[in-house]
Amino acid sequence: MYVYDEHDRNIVKERVEQFRRQTNRYLDGKLKEEEFLPLRLQNGLYIQRLAPMLRIAVPYGMLNAPQLRKLAHVARHYDKGYCHFTTRQNIQYNWPALEEVPDILDELAEVEMHAIQTSGNCIRNVTSDQFAGVARDEIIDPRPYCEIIRQWSTFHPEFAFLPRKFKIAVSGSESDRAAIRFHDIGLQLVQNESGATGFKVLVGGGLGRTPVIGSVVREYLPEKDILTYLEAILRIYNLHGRRDNKYKARIKILVKAMGVEEFTSRVEKEWERICDSQMLLTDKEINRAKSFFTRPQYEELNEAEESQLLIGLAEKEKGFKDWLQHNVSSHKVDGYRAVTLSFKATGIPPGDVTDKQLEALADLSERYSFGEVRATHQQNMVLADVKAHDLYDLWMELRPLGFATANIGTLNDMICCPGGDFCSLANAKSIPIAEAIQREFDDLDYLYDLGKIELNISGCMNACGHHHIGHIGVLGVDKKGEEFYQVQLGGVQGNDAALGKVLGPSFSGHEMPQVIRKLIDTFVDNRTQDEEFIDTYRRIGIDPFKERVYVKAN
Repeated sequence: MYVYDEHDRNIVKERVEQFRRQTNRYLDGKLKEEEFLPLRLQNGLYIQRLAPMLRIAVPYGMLNAPQLRKLAHVARHYDKGYCHFTTRQNIQYNWPALEEVPDILDELAEVEMHAIQTSGNCIRNVTSDQFAGVARDEIIDPRPYCEIIRQWSTFHPEFAFLPRKFKIAVSGSESDRAAIRFHDIGLQLVQNESGATGFKVLVGGGLGRTPVIGSVVREYLPEKDILTYLEAILRIYNLHGRRDNKYKARIKILVKAMGVEEFTSRVEKEWERICDSQMLLTDKEINRAKSFFTRPQYEELNEAEESQLLIGLAEKEKGFKDWLQHNVSSHKVDGYRAVTLSFKATGIPPGDVTDKQLEALADLSERYSFGEVRATHQQNMVLADVKAHDLYDLWMELRPLGFATANIGTLNDMICCPGGDFCSLANAKSIPIAEAIQREFDDLDYLYDLGKIELNISGCMNACGHHHIGHIGVLGVDKKGEEFYQVQLGGVQGNDAALGKVLGPSFSGHEMPQVIRKLIDTFVDNRTQDEEFIDTYRRIGIDPFKERVYVKAN
């Protein structure tokens, strides 16, 4: 992973001291609230329902063991002993004291972490595939390009105050695991007929109040041109994006208003003007970025022997067999596997991790996976480089930590925003609904029989829980001061991206477990052999689900 040089360290240190001075001036009454607002936002600090919330950047989801230990220390000494992993691969602390935030940032800088541009109307943290570098279907490792974009976008003076927040995702695999079609800019690494590396560029995707699937504006862009083309897109957005209405300020609204062809034409004209600038990527710069993501010191292992060992162990213990099937993924290197650690134990808010668990993760990463971990969009964690013959020992160590629940890809591996328990924007609580549904479906064997189902829960229209692109999406709404929940069906985040459709009138919180039960029963009654939920939904449509859910009990 990327390692800071002296220049990086100085920039972050200076930013911390600058924010310390700004915070002290605010606390002393020398800065008004409206003056402090943009300053705190670009340092990741929100004012939530009960306390400040500090969001920490985790570029493209990668963390190392020292960083995990520092995060644990911050959770223990400055918060309530835990932190929260978000759908954008970042970390949030929900209970820091405002006056201590500069101290937190100072401590994080010791391990090359910061909160710069994790909020505000700027270019946010660049996200990617949690299996980058190890996935068997990978075309090109996206992480070096994520790092190049991160360095270009951080403190970019022209894009510090955009019409609205701006999100970029990069995918390098055949299967899109980074939801690039739902970002302001989505980048798919590709190779042309001669084998040269480039990007397919999508613009104008997003969720929130107006969910939109991004449009392709370039089928192939040479890799050396990526920064100049991003610059051109951002300039058109910065010049023409709406600033009079924050609900219509995202680039997706501009693309829709202009039309894709007109928007693309303007971008191309701007790009032609700057495409030979000093931002043109050189082979030297690309190779410099790639040098930080080198191949670990893998052992030469016999894949057949490793696989046979796992088969033997799985036959002896069902729990291990289930975990292998659901939480362990293939690896491009023989004899290795990628392991997804579930942060979805029933009764624990999805994505929450304690200080002790973080420290244990650090130890496990050093013993089993070269000292690195990856945060996922599904609010879990990945150990990307585990030797197959170590999997049983790892599983045994994960069990007492609460990370071995074999539910990855099941209904109970749900995405859930913090909701009304924390967020001042939320219309309804998300966490209690997630727990109630998990308890309703507490039989793992039954979940396995159901197959892959993605359930996403958001507490408001900002869609931090990505409810629009869940196979089943749940949105918290306010009805005359009471919390209700709207259900959507048919969302998909991958290559065959789709937005969910609203089922009908909303439900009270206590109804939600049975609503989900009726949806699942409809699926079970109508599916063909080996058909997954989304396939059944696409075949039979929404009406059978609607009829089952809204039928009154006799």
